[in-house]
Amino acid sequence: MAEREFRTVLEGGSYFEGPRWHDGAWWASDFYRHTVSRVEPGGGETVVLEVENQPSGLGWLPDGSLLVVSMKDHRLLRVTDGEVTTHADLSEHCGGHLNDMVVDAAGRAFVGDFGFDLMGGGAPAPASVKRVDPDGTVTVTAEGLRFPNGSVITPDGGTLIVGETWGNRFTAFDIATDGSLGNRRVWGAFGEEPVGDSIEQLLGQVVVAPDGCTLDAEGHIWVADGFGSRVLRVAPGGGIVEEITAPEDMGVFACALGGDDGRTLLMCCAPDFYEHTRAPVREAVLVSTDVAVPHAGRP
Repeated sequence: MAEREFRTVLEGGSYFEGPRWHDGAWWASDFYRHTVSRVEPGGGETVVLEVENQPSGLGWLPDGSLLVVSMKDHRLLRVTDGEVTTHADLSEHCGGHLNDMVVDAAGRAFVGDFGFDLMGGGAPAPASVKRVDPDGTVTVTAEGLRFPNGSVITPDGGTLIVGETWGNRFTAFDIATDGSLGNRRVWGAFGEEPVGDSIEQLLGQVVVAPDGCTLDAEGHIWVADGFGSRVLRVAPGGGIVEEITAPEDMGVFACALGGDDGRTLLMCCAPDFYEHTRAPVREAVLVSTDVAVPHAGRP
């Protein structure tokens, strides 16, 4: 079997997250440089926004406006023709940092949060998924998720699939015409749901920690295993059908399918995810490789 070829797209980050392919280029947040950047396929970074309170999930409204999660102050920012406004304030619905997001074709944003103070050593607690409508209205659409993280929407717009980092699973919901979520079910499980009152207790029970993810045209999900230094191609039900180990023993925390044919897999790599270790240095990289099945759905 031929050795997998990796290409370094961009170096010098602190911690890349939320990668997206949009309008012929890669886009990514960098938590600890506080930047959102457009990155050309062959490299070359243009910082399009600075987010003091730490950017995460990215998406676009039908009018082309960019939505950006501002993590620490629980806001969703909207960038229209270079002007930055607050699209929504989700503070009253967050137990921890606001995090990843997926935006549907109607401009409805589905956003999760940590649920607890991860970086400060808080006790694990469940979190909710919030829907932000195009007019900025916030509605809690699902509760009791174990660190809702990377999320995808199927090409027909009818299903939201959410990775639960501390839950060993992906959970799926039907999206109704009004944006409400129903028919909650396990889309894919990697093990039993971890139990315990501390991160230390949970860690040993996590088989796969779903982080940033992307959907392909065969209905499989490529997902970064946040604790496993790898990306996995997962079939419905949770079966792992392909595994790519990150180069140089790096951690990998998000991935996206893109490129002109949708078959380029971009990976957000860094040694770890902790703010106190990543913020002072510039060791994060964006790395790409080729896969067989192209992108589908959102983001």
